[in-house]
Amino acid sequence: MATDLSVILPRVLIVSRRTLRKNKFVDFVGEYHLDLIVGYGAVPVIVPRVTGVHRLLESFEPIHGVLLCEGEDIDPSLYEAEHSGLSPEEFEEIRRLHASDTAIDKEKDSIELGLAKLCLERNIPYLGICRGSQVLNVACGGTLYQDIGKELPKKRPECERVVHIDYENYDGHRHVVKVVTNTPLHHWFQESLDEKIMEILVNSYHHQGVKILAQRFVPMAFAPDGLIEGFYDPDAYNPEEGKFIMGLQFHPERMRRPDSDEFDYPGCPSAYQEFAKAVIAYQKKLNCSTALPPKPLKLDQEMENRRKIIVRSFSIAKDIYTTGRGMNPSKESELEAGAEFLESNTVLSLQQENRLKQMGATVRNGSSYFQRLKMNEERDRAAKTLMRKMSVEQLSELMSFYHMMGQICSEVLDKKLHGIVNDVGSC
Repeated sequence: MATDLSVILPRVLIVSRRTLRKNKFVDFVGEYHLDLIVGYGAVPVIVPRVTGVHRLLESFEPIHGVLLCEGEDIDPSLYEAEHSGLSPEEFEEIRRLHASDTAIDKEKDSIELGLAKLCLERNIPYLGICRGSQVLNVACGGTLYQDIGKELPKKRPECERVVHIDYENYDGHRHVVKVVTNTPLHHWFQESLDEKIMEILVNSYHHQGVKILAQRFVPMAFAPDGLIEGFYDPDAYNPEEGKFIMGLQFHPERMRRPDSDEFDYPGCPSAYQEFAKAVIAYQKKLNCSTALPPKPLKLDQEMENRRKIIVRSFSIAKDIYTTGRGMNPSKESELEAGAEFLESNTVLSLQQENRLKQMGATVRNGSSYFQRLKMNEERDRAAKTLMRKMSVEQLSELMSFYHMMGQICSEVLDKKLHGIVNDVGSC
């Protein structure tokens, strides 16, 4: 039997980055990200940075989580960048110093902002690393420094300036960040933190960063120059319940000892671990909410025969009242099935019960109902006389009553039979 893997394996979407190799564009994603996602029980689904993909995001459903990581600068027109105060000469210098990052990729921007907004709308778990954290902030109305090397030093003394990118030491570069207490980052790195200074060394590789943090977010770490190095939404953070919205400007996945896969701190992989936990929980919630309706109940032959007998019994009872004819003794045994079913049924509204009583048949006393059906000829004539005195409205109500009885019988029988099937299935 074929298995729908989307029901079993949670899917994390990761957008690729484009680079030029042998005069051809190649899409790639860093393996550190992929290894961690797979290692914690989810499946990475790579969304290619290809023209038009931003219009096809629904094709990647179901989406249980989104991880956005490296990439070029975000198009400054997508946030309030005109207030940077940088001169044309400074912009030219920035483009020269960071040539590999300043080339705007509008297609990647469209894809990633579309996914970020989708996560925010549906509460899909989202982890943003480096550029991914910037995408998250912009998607929520925040802004960015177009170049922290040019903008932040103007506001900080020399002793607080930080090198956030080192092209000569990509993986080995570290700088200090101060962790905010009582945040997820604090809990993850708690055993490695000196509670007096609350600092760790992180790897980073970026020349832009959060300028104005969107209102929904709370900072988790700061660099000495004041740059926010991590943030999260406290109202959307509960991995056990499938909630996780977070951005980290630094790279915990690359914080490893030289020539080793051993992490600098035990807390380094925690962001991926908790993110994957949220992804798995979100998938479970999604599967429950989108579960297919139960298939129509198929009765075995014995149950189908029983259903027909009960329906036949009520049909005979209805015919006796509506036609006014006496009861055929040969039909008496067929009426017993309906009487027994009615006697056992208590799933009727008060209004329905009162209407049953008005016709001389109580829900809790099927024998009384049965005795009424066995009225003699004299009482039969009396009933006809009584009905002739009834108005059209009353007779119409009487007819609708028995129509309702048939519906009630069908509905209650279906519920009872479903209950039998569920009980059998749970054994």
